[in-house]
Amino acid sequence: MSGAASLALDQEVLGDLDRSSRLEWLETNGLGGWAGSTVSGAHTRRYHGLLVAATRPPGGRMLLLSRLDESLIIADQRHELACNFYPGAVHPRGYASLQGFTRDLFPRFTYAAGGVELRKTVVAVHGENSTLVLYEVLAAPAPFTLELQPFIAGRDYHALVTANGAIRQAGNFQEDVFRVQPYAGVPELFLQIPGATFHPDPQWYFRFEYPVEGKRGLDQHEDLFTHGLFRLRLCAGERIGVIVSTQDPTGRDAFGLLEFEQQRRENLLLALPRNAPVTDMLALAADQFLVHRSDGMRTILAGYHWFTDWGRDTLISLPGITLAIGRRDAAREILATSAAAVSRGMLPNRYSEGDDHPEYNTVDAALWFFVAAFHFHRHAGTDSAEQAFIRDVLLPAMVEIVDWSERGTRFGIRVDRDGLLHAGEPGVQLTWMDAKVGEWVVTPRQGKAVEINALWYNALCILARFQELFVLPEAALETLCKAKRVRRAFNELFWSAREQRLDDVVNGADRDTALRPNQILAIGLPYTLLSGTRAEAVLKVVERDLLTPCGLRTLDPRDAAYRPRYEGGPLERDGGYHQGTVWPWLLGPFCSALIRYRGHAGRQQVARIRENIHGHFLEAGIGTVSEIFDGQPPHTPRGCIAQAWSVAELLRVLLDEAGPPDLADLADLADLADFADPTVQAGLTGPNDLAEQN
Repeated sequence: MSGAASLALDQEVLGDLDRSSRLEWLETNGLGGWAGSTVSGAHTRRYHGLLVAATRPPGGRMLLLSRLDESLIIADQRHELACNFYPGAVHPRGYASLQGFTRDLFPRFTYAAGGVELRKTVVAVHGENSTLVLYEVLAAPAPFTLELQPFIAGRDYHALVTANGAIRQAGNFQEDVFRVQPYAGVPELFLQIPGATFHPDPQWYFRFEYPVEGKRGLDQHEDLFTHGLFRLRLCAGERIGVIVSTQDPTGRDAFGLLEFEQQRRENLLLALPRNAPVTDMLALAADQFLVHRSDGMRTILAGYHWFTDWGRDTLISLPGITLAIGRRDAAREILATSAAAVSRGMLPNRYSEGDDHPEYNTVDAALWFFVAAFHFHRHAGTDSAEQAFIRDVLLPAMVEIVDWSERGTRFGIRVDRDGLLHAGEPGVQLTWMDAKVGEWVVTPRQGKAVEINALWYNALCILARFQELFVLPEAALETLCKAKRVRRAFNELFWSAREQRLDDVVNGADRDTALRPNQILAIGLPYTLLSGTRAEAVLKVVERDLLTPCGLRTLDPRDAAYRPRYEGGPLERDGGYHQGTVWPWLLGPFCSALIRYRGHAGRQQVARIRENIHGHFLEAGIGTVSEIFDGQPPHTPRGCIAQAWSVAELLRVLLDEAGPPDLADLADLADLADFADPTVQAGLTGPNDLAEQN
């Protein structure tokens, strides 16, 4: 085994069904599919399963094999290792035999029963809809029988199954491979179990209960079908590799596939600029979000288990998910795809899983494109091919986005007379604070939003930088003049002298003065809009009122609209999504600002944040970072157990900014045109005029 960072659970946790059922493991396959459940073995979500296949990567997900339950038959005694929730009951209670759980490159379970010690490893194979389940007999006083019982779902991953007569009850088992197509239109499922005998016993099992779904106000019961049992004899020291797949595994070796996947993940860690337990684990987590689409191009999934690729999330995540961990080729593909998707100066908010028709209903995705391009250029250095890519592909898209923003595009997105960007129409939500229930826009932000204009300013500065780089001095100077105007207008419009911070949204005479974290982007992006006392004032107020150990609150706890917990049914949850809920992705710009304005002291604060995240690795999704947390202690993790921008922004800061000063010393740049790194200064003189006294 490699020297990868390892997470382990002790007996106190493993023996507590409630705690071990709140800890989830996840294996992903690079296509959008996965295997995942809880440490206890009990499924608690409709999304848990041993093979969730992406039939139209990264979408078209179908949960084919829900479970593969194990029993040990030792001297005529049956020891069941599985665990299931039913209404008012837990059966069997195999978690009591669980002696160990570790997560390094893969999740591993160690069971002990009747003198037999059995280790199970689960592996999702990269690039295909295949899951490996590998068993190793660590100890056994005598030969015993391992019995495996598959439970079939054969459904869309959002749906649930009830017993029906349409399922195909007969499968075929030949040459160690069982095959069945559960329903018409559903992919064929293969299970390769070398050396096993098959004992048909087709029947439905009823009312599996998924308690997390119940807490989310959704249906929580499902019926699953089993075709029978597989049995094989094992002795101490023997091992068996099961392949679960949508393709025929005949002749394939599960342990050979394990070695291939292990080497792939070890190579990922070897490519990191430096290694530490937190960054190694985050890098492995980042690998789970980078997937191939049906067209072969790569993209970034927003989160597991229910998101696909979203334009905004993809571009925010790109620097951390790709560039920080040495995957510049993937960043290039994603940026090329984004550039090709520009429509009337906008980028898609998301792609529909059904038909892949993009939805252009976001103002900031196109602006995050500039930030992603900025980081790509930083990592590309002087590489001539990458310079040509920026010039020929990215720069024209940037010009198109700015041109359309100035002339006006969908949803009232337009540059106003003061140079600031206005966006929004009644009934729509275009910013990242996008919760909407029916016709109710929970956090209406129509007008000039603070973070949108911070992004707009960055877009202009980055465009000017590239125009100057590719010898377009007149265009660069014109763009710089626009950026200077934006900076002046921004400080005049958004600064609250009374509160010593920035207002959130301004729409004509109307102002949203709520204290929200969006203002951190004014000082946490590559080009900052504030300097001196104003920048430090914003940092202090965000730190004092919004910072938690796991991220930034979306609303001041003293605000009447504050919601301390994200829980309940869909209406209640969506109503609190941005009303105090904590978002860890915001730690990225916050930490960038800490390093920029506080230097060594800021890096020490970032180190403490890093330790908090290390503790979170054993709270929800093991080894990854959740989507959101409650606003109030104990800051319970909520939403997706694994969120791309949560992982990405931490990686970007820890690997690109919080390292040794010679790698990325931002602390001394606040008075040097407020740029994010020293390379901005090279050969670009115009933006120095943007540094104004506030």
